[in-house]
Amino acid sequence: MNLWKDTYPIIVLSARGLIPHTSHELLSMGYSIVDTTETTVVVRGSMRDVMKLNLQLRTGHRILVPLLRTECKHLRELYEDVYSIEWENLLDADGYFTVNSIVNNPTITDTRMPSLKAKDAIADRMRQHCGGRPDSGRETYGAAVFVYWQERELIIYLDTTGEPLSRRGYRMMPGKAPMSETLAAGCVLASGWKGDTPFVAPMCGSGTPAIEAALIAINRAPGSFKSHFAFMSIKGYRITIPGERAGTSVRMRFGASPEQIWKEMVQTAHQEERKENLPPIIASDIDGETIELAHSNAIAAGVAEYITFTTCDFASTPLPAAPATIFMNPEYGERLGGDTDLEPLYKRIGDFFKQKCLGYTACVLTGNMEMSRRIGLRSQRRVPFFNGPIECRMVVFDKLYPGSFE
Repeated sequence: MNLWKDTYPIIVLSARGLIPHTSHELLSMGYSIVDTTETTVVVRGSMRDVMKLNLQLRTGHRILVPLLRTECKHLRELYEDVYSIEWENLLDADGYFTVNSIVNNPTITDTRMPSLKAKDAIADRMRQHCGGRPDSGRETYGAAVFVYWQERELIIYLDTTGEPLSRRGYRMMPGKAPMSETLAAGCVLASGWKGDTPFVAPMCGSGTPAIEAALIAINRAPGSFKSHFAFMSIKGYRITIPGERAGTSVRMRFGASPEQIWKEMVQTAHQEERKENLPPIIASDIDGETIELAHSNAIAAGVAEYITFTTCDFASTPLPAAPATIFMNPEYGERLGGDTDLEPLYKRIGDFFKQKCLGYTACVLTGNMEMSRRIGLRSQRRVPFFNGPIECRMVVFDKLYPGSFE
């Protein structure tokens, strides 16, 4: 396989619960879905597509390219399988790489060992064929390899992402029990909000849902925050040695080197951002320090000018005229809530919706379905998500009107 020239399966890895939303994103971008699992979506494409997905996807975590799929029983076979891959065509001898793995094999008692054994195999292969080997470690500034080993099935991937896409880079201080950026984006997209009506996020915490809504509204590519992706350290991305034309095959096909193609993609994404006629986005929290934190994160994301931050109880959040979307992520009785009786909180949320949010689409993400019933409204949808290990539902009340009250 010529990584920079051929087409091949591209595996988009997402968190549990986000796959339907990742699939919808891919379909809207013009891709055909080849296969899906609980945590992956498969499409076909080239490295141009790999770069595009790293730049544009809002709900994906990693973009992987499979290099080898085989049966593997124990660590010795893992070493031999990894060694068989032509790493000298993928990595620079004076570069850097990291290995991550997901392992569930009865012969493995220390889950760190497969990653270490894979590193040894790559280093030995590079030393044998190049006379030197790249450094390796846990940092994410170089190339990346991903090992998936379940029972006897072994898949070795080239991880083109490195630092997960869920870590946009704008959240300098996450605050207490934060939502991941990809989960927040998935919730905003699943609400049906299109960025053309107001969006309100009471109890906003570190501000992630409001920030992700602002990024959607202005059409900013989420990958544009990151200065490094692992594909930038794949051999052939840029020419580093005079006379060594590593990117020749790509230039012959596209008229540009991979590095030039990436820079053009990022520039085009910036040019396609929307700057005018944006809807109001409002975020509130009862804690002043939390609001300051959320505002700082919005500044880092470059969207502070599009969000109005207010310190107040959620029921006093200033609301623009309907139609609009309101999103809340209250305590579940996990992490923050502990044994606290949350029934009064959820009842107040219901009263707030009934009294002040007529004409709104209201969304409540919760890991406590018993408490969600205390809202006292008939939901139209219950969208499954996972907030870390907690199974949740985003309960959606479409276009609140008096007849929807229980």
